Parts: sequence; structure tokens; C-alpha cells
Amino acid sequence: MTTFAAFGVGLATRTVDTGKTLDTWYPTLGTGGDAGGAVALAAALGHEGGTATLPLTADSLRGSELAADDPIARAVAGATGDASSPAPTRTERVAVATFIEDLDSAPVDAHDVYLRLHLLSHRLVQPHGANLDGAFGLLNNVVWTDLGPCEPEGFEELRLSLAAAGHRVRVTSIDKFPRMTDYVVPTGIRIGDADRVRLGAHLAVGTTVMHEGFVNFNAGTLGASMVEGRISAGVVVGDGSDIGGSGSIMGTLSGGGSEVIRIGEGCLIGANAGVGISLGDNCVVEAGLYLTAGTKVALPDGEVVKARDLSGQDNMLFRRDSQTGAVNALPRDGDAGNWGGLNAALHAND
Repeated sequence: MTTFAAFGVGLATRTVDTGKTLDTWYPTLGTGGDAGGAVALAAALGHEGGTATLPLTADSLRGSELAADDPIARAVAGATGDASSPAPTRTERVAVATFIEDLDSAPVDAHDVYLRLHLLSHRLVQPHGANLDGAFGLLNNVVWTDLGPCEPEGFEELRLSLAAAGHRVRVTSIDKFPRMTDYVVPTGIRIGDADRVRLGAHLAVGTTVMHEGFVNFNAGTLGASMVEGRISAGVVVGDGSDIGGSGSIMGTLSGGGSEVIRIGEGCLIGANAGVGISLGDNCVVEAGLYLTAGTKVALPDGEVVKARDLSGQDNMLFRRDSQTGAVNALPRDGDAGNWGGLNAALHAND
């Protein structure tokens, strides 16, 4: 029997003149085994295996094994009913079903990428749980507006025609990745500014992203965490950790190469601080201190090592000597470097 690692039923937005895919929204999706009925849906569409995206029509499930009240059947009915004729933005919505055979394989098109981003933000897979190699090259740059995604080419002409029709279109960004909350709203979290969380961010229950916090795609938190700084692409933050105001973690797209930077549980990266190495559990980086992999760090016995040699170690306090300027690493024994942990009431995001 054919099985799929993941599937989704949704609506794709594409340009009327070129058929270019601008986005795909998957309100219904699943993972694992036969992905909750994906096999029956694939059979009804004549899809016998592999990764592919197929168009849906109102008659797609005629003669299939899916009952009318099956969740997938209802999803197909909803998607096809919501598909639209050309919109004033010169786009159209098309109902689609996407099947992914293997999440370890690289995505094959924009639909595939969007489904993987949805899986991350729905917390169905964790960061690095789905291959996103080549995702940038598969996505189109999009003008994101209050009327939906638009093609950048010819947008000023479109803006003028919309204004003439009585709508002053509002542009929120020009990017390949949309904000997460336009597609997925996870439970048990708070986000101060939705523009600063990209689709594909993984926010665990109890996470709070403050107004200046930022979370990129294929990155995020694995437990209740405070995000006042930047979690770059590829970065994973453990339960009970706090990324302080304007704090930064070097990601796989910004100089970190292919190494996955992980922040352990119960860590604090102070305000205006940052790391280019992984931290183990219960670590503190002093406010204003940025640790790159090559930063020279003095140990209590006088030995000087590069910060990369301490990557991933637990119970470390990193601070700069205010008189000499030297960066020191000290063990966090007892109350040394104790920062008190997260406020439990603040992160009970019911």
C-alpha cells in the first residue's frame, strides 16, 4: 500500500497570466503512516505515489472510499467551494492536494515548501524534522497585502487600478516568506508583533514572543520560552530559556554555515548579547557579550580556548571582565550567575 509522510488539502494563489504560485494555504494537513486518509484521497485522484500536488474539483472524490463526513472529504469540499475566479489582484485561488513521500528528501516545488512550513508551525514536526534544502529557490518573491499575495512585477499599476476602484491597498512586506499568523495560529502562545514571526516558525506551548522578538522559519522553541531577541533560521531554543532584548543567535543562513545552533534548557542570553555556538542547559551569557565560535575565552585555571571548544557544555556563565576586557567562562555552581528563571505566570498562555 502506498503511504505518504505528509499531505495537505488547501488553496493555492497563482497569477492569472503566468500561473506562477504565490502561496499555498493548508487548513487541513497530516503526517505519518497513511497521513490520516491521504491514501484514499490519492487513489481518488489517480496518484500512485511520490511527491506531487494535484488540482481538486467538486467531483474529485466521486466514487472514492471516503465518506462524505470524513474530515478529508469535508476539507476537499471546503477548499473547492472556496476556490475563486480571478480576483482584482490579478490572481486566482485553486484547490489542491499535496502529497510528500519523504520529508527527508528536498522539496520539489513551492506547494511542497509551503506544506513543510505549515507542518512546522502546526508543531507536527520540529525544526530540522523536514528537509528544506533549496526552499528559497522554489519560492517566488511576493508583495504581501491586505488583499492577499500579489506579483511584484506590475504592482504599481495594480495599486493604481485598485485605488481607482476605491481600495487603497496596504502592503505589509515584500518577501518570499509570509508571516505565520496569516496561515497558522498555534495555541498556548503569545506574539507581540505578528510581522516578526515567519511561517515555518515552531513555537511551543508557553512561548511568548515580545514585540521586538523575531523567529525565522525552521527555527523556534521546544518549550515555554521568552523571546525578546532574534531566533535565526535553524536555531532551536530549549524549555525555560530567555533570549533577552536585542539578543541574537547566529543561524544557518547568516554565517553559521550548516551547523545547528541549539540553546539548552533554562538558559539566559542577556540583553544585546549573542552566540554563535550552542549552549548546554542552565547557561548564562552576560548582557552585551557576543560569543562567536572564534572568541578567545579564559577558563578558571587560566587556560585560554576558543568558544567553539565550549559549545554545548552545561552550567556555564560567560562574562566579560570589566577591567581587562577578557571574556571569562565560569562554572555556575550554586547561585553563581543565577538569573531566577522564567516567570511561570507570564508563560501560562491560556
